[in-house]
Amino acid sequence: MQLHMHSHHYVRRIPVWRAAVIGGCVAGAVFLVIQVVAAAIIGHDAWAPLRMIAAIYFGDDALAPSATVEVGTLLAALGVHFALSIVFALILAVIIACFSLDSSIGMASVAGAVFGVLLYVVNYYGMTALFPWFADARGWVSALDHIVFGLIVSDSYMRLERPARSGAA
Repeated sequence: MQLHMHSHHYVRRIPVWRAAVIGGCVAGAVFLVIQVVAAAIIGHDAWAPLRMIAAIYFGDDALAPSATVEVGTLLAALGVHFALSIVFALILAVIIACFSLDSSIGMASVAGAVFGVLLYVVNYYGMTALFPWFADARGWVSALDHIVFGLIVSDSYMRLERPARSGAA
């Protein structure tokens, strides 16, 4: 019996960008659905998460509650949200590729979950200096949602990256 240990030190390896973008879009969609459904379940305005995201672009004027969401607000929220989801997925893909964290589904999942926790802390504690309304969304639902985001990105990246690498070889 041989013991194979994978080294997780830095290596220069280019991520599979397409896999990261797809993973970011899938994880971003799941994240948004969880935020909206959770807000509705706990009795808050279901559109509030979209308004908070749109306010990154429009400023705090987008936070004003209304019965519906305007098309411009919705488009801004979706644009900002998916752009950030893709950027965060690209960052995680670089980390996974450069440290060979895709050596197993477990390692990729741990990397994704840790990334999600760090992303939550940066977004809801660090970014409140620029976007003070983020402080209102702090809590276990948002923390768990960020962990789910990281897990989906890392796992989808790993699954999509394998066929791309074997096809390129």
